[in-house]
Amino acid sequence: QNTSNSKEPINGDIEFINVNLIYDDTKIKALDNLSFKINEGKQIGIFGKTGSGKTTIANLICRLYDVTNGAIKINNLDIKSTNLNTLRTSIGYIPQDGYLFSGTIRENISFADDLDNIEEVKIAAQKAEMLDEINSFPDKFNTIIGERGVQLSGGQRQRLAIARVFYKKPKIYIFDDCLSAVDANKEQKILKNLRIETKDKTTIIISHRVSTLEKSDNIIVLDNGAISEQGTHNELLKNKRFYSQIHVNQANK
Repeated sequence: QNTSNSKEPINGDIEFINVNLIYDDTKIKALDNLSFKINEGKQIGIFGKTGSGKTTIANLICRLYDVTNGAIKINNLDIKSTNLNTLRTSIGYIPQDGYLFSGTIRENISFADDLDNIEEVKIAAQKAEMLDEINSFPDKFNTIIGERGVQLSGGQRQRLAIARVFYKKPKIYIFDDCLSAVDANKEQKILKNLRIETKDKTTIIISHRVSTLEKSDNIIVLDNGAISEQGTHNELLKNKRFYSQIHVNQANK
């Protein structure tokens, strides 16, 4: 439900206050008394096992669900009091399997804009480390990618979805395990481009790979919908707990 007609722009300050979420259909408790804050211009990493509640946080920020108890604040206002259209147009959310349409590469990147700018499309593709590959296609940006991007590899599909968000230039960036099919070299270049792009914006990166999160200003580790650890990458390594153990395992692969 949208309860506001306010035109006030969204900033990037987000706060979860004792948030609980119980799914109505299954009665499963997805989040348990979750509290954390992200200040505008900062990057937070979210880490945890499958089913620990990572994607649920992204869904709540986009208001695809409302909390069962507790509150989420954006602009120091309860998210339920924020204009839903303004909220969602201020967010660039990339799920692991970002949806692509059967049109051209250009149309997919500029999806948020009725009057697309090809130069901006190219810049977005470059930031997503996709430009050289697109230029190698016979039809370049006019290449038809097929329904859900069937003509592209998994890593290309993810980078095309990332380019779409770079093109949009939102106030809040949410990367939800959307680099899982991207090779490590390109991943680090994209993350570097993201840090440059979001100096005055808010970034939430959800990942099962420690290397994706290590430059975050703060990392929360989830276990069964609750925070089990929290800190910078180096602080979490010193804890010698779950995050540190997974880092060792991934580094040795």
